[in-house]
Amino acid sequence: MHLRRRDMAVLSGQASKRGSLILAPPSSIEAPLSPIKPVQITVLEARDLKGVKGDTPVTYVRAEYNGVILGDSLKIDVSSDGTVKYNFTTSFEYNSDGPNSLDDIAHKPLFLTVIEVLPKEKKQKEEKTVALGQAVVDLLPLLEGQCSFRATVPLHPVPGSPLESLRPDAKCGLEVSVSIQESLLSVSQLSGGNLLRVTLEAAYSVPEVFVPTGPQQNYMVCLQVPTVGEKEYPLAFKNGILKLGGEKEPIPRPKKWPISNILAPGAQNIPDSFIVGGPYEEEDGELNKTEDREFRIQAESIKKRIVWDLERRCYLDPPAVLSLQKRIAECRYWPVEITRVPVVTSTKGKSSKLDKGDDDGQIFFHGVAYVNMVPLLYPGVKRIRGAFRVFAYQDSEVFGKTKCLFSILRDLGHQANLNKLGPVIAAASSPHSKAMPSRNQKEDKMTKEKDVLRKMSTTLKSQVSETAIETEATVCQNLEGQQYVDAGTFLVMEIELAKALVPKRLPEELASRVKEMIPPRPQLPRRSAGAKKHAVVKIVREKYLRTTAFNNLEQLQAFLSELYVYLVDQMHIALNQILSQESTVVASPTFTSCEQLRLFAHEAEVNEDYALASVYYQERLARDRQIVQHWLDYGAFCLLMEENIKAQECFREALSLNPSHLHSLLLCGIIAVMMEHYEEAEIFFEDATCLEPSSILSWTLLGLFYEIQENDIRVEMAFHEANKLLKARLAKEKNITEAAEGGGKKLHTVSATVLRTVTSPQEDTLLVPDEAPDGSPKVQPDSVEPVVTIQLPEDDPAVKLTKKLSPTLSKNKETSQKVMKKTSGGALDPSHAVALVPLSGLSQPSHTIFMETIHFLMEVNALQFVHRALAHELLCQQEGPSCEYYLVLAQTHLLKKDFSKAEECLREAIQIDYLNPNAWAQKGHLCYLSGNLSEAKECYERTISFVTDASEIHFVYLRLGSIYLKEKEYDKAKRTYMLACKKSSSCLTWLGVGIACYRLKEIAEAEDALSEANALNNNNAEVWAYLALVCMQGGRQLEAEQSYKYAMKLELKNEELLQEIHEVQRMVGFGNPSF
Repeated sequence: MHLRRRDMAVLSGQASKRGSLILAPPSSIEAPLSPIKPVQITVLEARDLKGVKGDTPVTYVRAEYNGVILGDSLKIDVSSDGTVKYNFTTSFEYNSDGPNSLDDIAHKPLFLTVIEVLPKEKKQKEEKTVALGQAVVDLLPLLEGQCSFRATVPLHPVPGSPLESLRPDAKCGLEVSVSIQESLLSVSQLSGGNLLRVTLEAAYSVPEVFVPTGPQQNYMVCLQVPTVGEKEYPLAFKNGILKLGGEKEPIPRPKKWPISNILAPGAQNIPDSFIVGGPYEEEDGELNKTEDREFRIQAESIKKRIVWDLERRCYLDPPAVLSLQKRIAECRYWPVEITRVPVVTSTKGKSSKLDKGDDDGQIFFHGVAYVNMVPLLYPGVKRIRGAFRVFAYQDSEVFGKTKCLFSILRDLGHQANLNKLGPVIAAASSPHSKAMPSRNQKEDKMTKEKDVLRKMSTTLKSQVSETAIETEATVCQNLEGQQYVDAGTFLVMEIELAKALVPKRLPEELASRVKEMIPPRPQLPRRSAGAKKHAVVKIVREKYLRTTAFNNLEQLQAFLSELYVYLVDQMHIALNQILSQESTVVASPTFTSCEQLRLFAHEAEVNEDYALASVYYQERLARDRQIVQHWLDYGAFCLLMEENIKAQECFREALSLNPSHLHSLLLCGIIAVMMEHYEEAEIFFEDATCLEPSSILSWTLLGLFYEIQENDIRVEMAFHEANKLLKARLAKEKNITEAAEGGGKKLHTVSATVLRTVTSPQEDTLLVPDEAPDGSPKVQPDSVEPVVTIQLPEDDPAVKLTKKLSPTLSKNKETSQKVMKKTSGGALDPSHAVALVPLSGLSQPSHTIFMETIHFLMEVNALQFVHRALAHELLCQQEGPSCEYYLVLAQTHLLKKDFSKAEECLREAIQIDYLNPNAWAQKGHLCYLSGNLSEAKECYERTISFVTDASEIHFVYLRLGSIYLKEKEYDKAKRTYMLACKKSSSCLTWLGVGIACYRLKEIAEAEDALSEANALNNNNAEVWAYLALVCMQGGRQLEAEQSYKYAMKLELKNEELLQEIHEVQRMVGFGNPSF
């Protein structure tokens, strides 16, 4: 927990003062390591050797490390099979203070050169030798805690060597072992240290003035990292190769050692280390958007580039790791400088300008790229790779973006000094690059390099003092650096760590924590006793019409006897059906499914009958408590009612049934945030991202949670991952669409969105132009595809009842059928109705991670998160808020009964997209709720006239039908309610049909519709009331009285309807049992 708090402090940019985050060294626990340790190298044998003067040459091995020759083996003859056993042992001293420090071991390999001794010729005083090949031994295992390792390394031939012409199956190589007496790293260094790899691939689209002809140039790139404690040290990549372009760099290609003067070309490649590239969209840098793709392809294949392909490793001790975390959290961006250095040469006997101290320290073509290092602070992230634009270097801009006061190149000293230092030191700078005398060489060369380093130090001091007092007004324009910007130059590089700076919880750990909080529940056995009781009660009420208590015991006994005989007879019938082989068992019909109950509950919510909605949700749970969605829907309803504790119980119950259910995890996280249980919320959200890493919803909600925690870095991480997934999905959808168009399935566009009246089922539905806000008709295209009406199956219950209710309904109905494309064979495919016919004028959905998340949050009534996501959606829209944004915002205001603000939002939405059916539906709801029924009717009629249905067209039909009933337009009410029945039938839709038919004096049709409504919900008082009216009109006294009693028992609240019933009862003389 202490480490976790410390990491959070670093990530949120609230780290304490320098040094406060460094843990105390465990000196009392572990013994101190020796600062100097011998590293022993043994060359055991060589295989498949071949000499210049024959197949059995005399050879020896020379070992070299860090520019120093360690020694030569004995000269031994190669056997006829090409093997030779050298058994040559040598060593070098590791020194923690340098030279041969941990950083040197990280990035400098051991070179083993096999040399052939040529036979002496006549009058030859000294023997001649020729190098056959060179092997490279990577000492990285010593930094991984190993005290010894053994490896067979390939022997790479030098140019012109006979090893180049070996047989294909030959594996020329050396067997080598490396060992030390004790580990180079302590336990704390192994656990808290890290290994940093920086790979510089290339600079693409470089300025046109860069040409391979003319004076020799050295292309360099520099950056700095903390290596020992909080001290930062520069890493310099030198000797970039300028290429004219014309072809793309091969992938994969090997990474190279940052070491010069390697004899064999193959030895320059780091073993098992390659540049593999990858899709631009998955990169972490810049120029990774779809619109950048064409430029990247041209730059990386046609234009000039400078190629390095160097990997520089750097060991970071534990304090340096903490310093790196702190530096990234504070500065975010890392400056990577680039320059072109003229190669300085001096003739023999003459002094160069450097020796005379006459160099002015000018940096030519000084550019800088800003690498966003923040992803390395994301949990579990160890690698970033991408393209980074190069800008002209300006001190003020660099300081403002990176908080770096000085240029790295100026810190290194004059450009000529860099060239004079030689390839090894300049190309692979080390924090411990002290001179180490060779066993076989003189010390004059290293002494000379010390003098140059001393001169660099003096120059650095003077430059620091000069730069510190410079002001922006005195800084001249970097005209050479501006050429990078004009050419569009960018660097491609990779930064990788052996261990993530911020550990990520393992999926197993998160799943275990979730199970601890919410143990899985076993499957419960289904109970049938309650169902039997309910069936008996139903028989008593519906068959025997008994709803009141008996007056005496004799009546009760007689009724029970009759009921018993009936139940026994029914039991015998059921048993005979089961035991009979010829008869088939007919399942008892279920009048309402769980999906219908969900619709009824949603209807009750919209009508603000929350008690009835709760009954429906609980009825779904009573039917089957093992279905996860039943619990989630009821929990979302509890959120709407602000019953957070009950909502939490529902969500946790759902998660206990299925611990891998994504929405259950997310809702548990949402309710945990609302109840301020933030640690639990983080576990739920993280587990969701581990469970389904491709879920845009999970990553976006995780980002919104971290925003509540004010953890900016993790907010950026989560939103970045969500956006990357969204881009990938949109690109995939675009490719599918383009493939469909290319395959002869070109999509047709319909410009108008209003249907004409359907005059007959066989006639094609035509489109008429809608009117613009100013009253002018919309312009129609020259040719419009006809719209084909959908015909429901003949056996559909709604179709059967529609034909029975009104045979002439289809002749003059105003419907809003969906548009469908005709296939080549003339058949219809309803599943592609919307996808294949995009509509101009209907705004495309906003493709942002926040809008997708908002839709989910609105469904589950998580309004606290909705407002936060809406704020991000507003910032995402570069061209201003979208129609979809205003619609969601209006919906939140409608829930709060803030009609004025909702009206403002809907006005903006309609102005943005006048032909959006959802906008008109929302406006209709606003007018309906505010009592403006005439305007609500106009909005609803416009909504159902669109080709594309509004998202919740069901409630548009219900409310429009109710308006027609109030205005006594019964024909329109009947047609509207029938459309609702076809779409999604419910008790309310059939009740509307029944009322309209009753008012039209279509008594038989009214009874059929009311019977359908009663079958779906036998607890609706108005249904029983109208059934009472229908039965009285038909002269059925007993059924009329029974219906009336149910209406009164269910507390009919419609006073006008109740008064009408009483008037009819007085008129017919029956219908009220109290008469």
